[in-house]
Amino acid sequence: MTGLTAKPRLWLRWVAIALAALLVGCATGPNANPKDPFEPFNRSVSSFNDGLDRVVLKPVATAYVAVTPTLFRAGVTNFFSNLSDAWTFVNSVLQLRPQKALESLMRFNVNTFFGLGGVLDIASDMNIPKHNEDLGKTLGRWGVPSGPYVVLPLFGPSTVRDSFTILTESKYDPVSRIDPARDRTATTGLRVINTRSNFLRLGNLLDDAALDKYSFTRDAFLAKRNADVARSANKPESEDDDKDADKDLYKEPDKEPEAAKPAASTASPQATENIVEPAKAP
Repeated sequence: MTGLTAKPRLWLRWVAIALAALLVGCATGPNANPKDPFEPFNRSVSSFNDGLDRVVLKPVATAYVAVTPTLFRAGVTNFFSNLSDAWTFVNSVLQLRPQKALESLMRFNVNTFFGLGGVLDIASDMNIPKHNEDLGKTLGRWGVPSGPYVVLPLFGPSTVRDSFTILTESKYDPVSRIDPARDRTATTGLRVINTRSNFLRLGNLLDDAALDKYSFTRDAFLAKRNADVARSANKPESEDDDKDADKDLYKEPDKEPEAAKPAASTASPQATENIVEPAKAP
């Protein structure tokens, strides 16, 4: 039990250090971007994250893609995506979205019991739509302002509001409750590497296309996040507000169309929507 209690405390310390540093460095001058008043600090953290990705995460993810079969990676993707359906169910209830809550619960149950624990995406074959909801969206629905843009060490783009949700989400993350600690660490590492592998092509495209990677990532993240929260807060549930925007984060990007057909029950049908999702606990 020590590992379970120490982990949230460690993450809370990370968040507290980051926010304290933001307060210290908030005075950025009269020309500061109102959406990003902590830009000097954020850029330094972004550089750290980029260096870690360049030296560790990207090479490991590239090797992972090279040595593992496509079907294996699709199964891993579906497994972690299935876990996210449980958290989406909770947040849909908190948002008073009964239709989303019911569909997310149905997806989780179908894929867990008939899809080998979520390795097979049976629910999508049954046309049960997938939604993506998190605590940040829930707070936004009930009027909690996002606050300025923040780049967190290891977790990446976020906002002040969403930064405070990391501890809660990690505390109730099923992976954080795996025992023994060795298995928990291995599962967390697999999720991080598998998620990073899904963005290899998009990451390379961003590196080649963006004149200022930091500004591009910030503007894309804030636009996407604000649109998600506004949609969650304003649209009636009967509208299919997830059809184009809340598609699954976990998608096998390097899968050829021909390879996807014989594995219809294995690969998730949702497409990756953006390279900049809100900060999540790995």
